[in-house]
Amino acid sequence: MQTQTNTLAIVTVIRWTARVLSILSIAGLGLFMFGEKLDLFRFQPFELLEFLFFPVGMVIGLLIAWRFEALGGGISLGSFVLFYLLNYAKAGSFPRGWAFFGFAIPGILFLLIWLQSKATKRSAA
Repeated sequence: MQTQTNTLAIVTVIRWTARVLSILSIAGLGLFMFGEKLDLFRFQPFELLEFLFFPVGMVIGLLIAWRFEALGGGISLGSFVLFYLLNYAKAGSFPRGWAFFGFAIPGILFLLIWLQSKATKRSAA
């Protein structure tokens, strides 16, 4: 019983960490999207597709993850991976720097929470 209580406490801490990081990520991506006076009409079609995955797909996934952790985390992380693959297809290399990975951390945490919650429910049954 004590182990299950400890596990639930850890899941709660990770859940709120993911939520706080998702707020920070959404704010950062919002600054990226709106702070630069974004003009979608100047995008090339391929760039618009990349933009739909990063940052739009990331934000949508992080918002959904507050209610549905697996779905939102999956959308967020999937959008991140698809953005990287599209960028690689276009440029022949992945985006440089670690900043992009920081935006993926909340999605990963939401998926970890979902997996742990699922395992906890299974062991309690």
